[in-house]
Amino acid sequence: MVIAGGGTAGHIEPALALADAVMRLRPDARVVALGTERGLEKTIVPARGYPLEMIPPVPMPRKPNVDLLKLPLKVRSAIKTTREVLDRVGADVVVGFGGYVSLPAYLAARGRVPIVVHDSNAKAGLANKVGAKFAARVAVAVPDTGLPREEVIGIPLRESILRLDRAALRAEARRFFGLHPTAPTLLVTGGSQGARSINAAVSGAAAELAAAGIGVLHAHGRNNTLAVQQVPGAPPYVSVPYLERMDLALAAADATVCRCGAMTVAEVSAVGLPAVYVPLPHGNGEQALNAEPVVRAGGALLVPDAELTPRRVAESVIPILRDRGRTAAMSAAARGSGHREAADVLAAMVLDAIEKNPAGDSR
Repeated sequence: MVIAGGGTAGHIEPALALADAVMRLRPDARVVALGTERGLEKTIVPARGYPLEMIPPVPMPRKPNVDLLKLPLKVRSAIKTTREVLDRVGADVVVGFGGYVSLPAYLAARGRVPIVVHDSNAKAGLANKVGAKFAARVAVAVPDTGLPREEVIGIPLRESILRLDRAALRAEARRFFGLHPTAPTLLVTGGSQGARSINAAVSGAAAELAAAGIGVLHAHGRNNTLAVQQVPGAPPYVSVPYLERMDLALAAADATVCRCGAMTVAEVSAVGLPAVYVPLPHGNGEQALNAEPVVRAGGALLVPDAELTPRRVAESVIPILRDRGRTAAMSAAARGSGHREAADVLAAMVLDAIEKNPAGDSR
């Protein structure tokens, strides 16, 4: 199986979760990942124990524009290189997750080996729109992505997330970060780079959170700084540039304020963490759509970025964390809104595509 999911963690993590699921079902399988020198896969994939083959990058424009007209020249060499990889490793199937690694993978595999497409976002990207036209199976995280013949399965997640026992790890997690051992605790993160609007709003509410007896674990981003005055006698407000142990961060928290990328929503929901989601104010609005199912189920609130103020943070977070019954209800609703079996379902789809179409005529 050749997986094409490079660029961002939102593409790479579902691809690797699928790889792990396939290996559980078929220990004799071989998995090879495609990537570029520019993507996070350069370090993430080898660290997870899978071989990585490099191809030229093909940045995908989100919308039709001048860059789209330049694509044919950029794609040609990438297709040639990718075909050489598929031949050399003896590919039986190509599974793409979108992004600039997937387009050449789809075009190189067309008519040679079966193609399976997975899209994590509420609105499918251009690469997956191309790949879906001649894919054997098309899997999506949520309905109405714009892809043909879509099958809704959710987002493949790591076993470490699916197996995470927050209650069992809580004491260890809070010691690790220097948090109060029993106080209601809020996890704040804007992703690996941080989010200035979230940083400003939550830190601005620090005094009110402290007065309510709420502790905070705040990942502000490596390129940002955060200075919060501690309130004597109140639970600590712990700020860190980056969370190396996200598993412990999730275990330490009782709720979170964060962005709502597809992978974030899937992982936060899978562990049953109540959330206040703050969509990125840019792009095509897909982040709000990513959060919609869990918000509708009652597991999260949605606050537009422009409305995120210290007062709004306090009004949203304090009632959740001060009411154990509400926290528990939101936790159950979040967990129930996800698709915990997505990795195994997608693995079965991939193996089925090989069995039904071994010659690779996926048109």
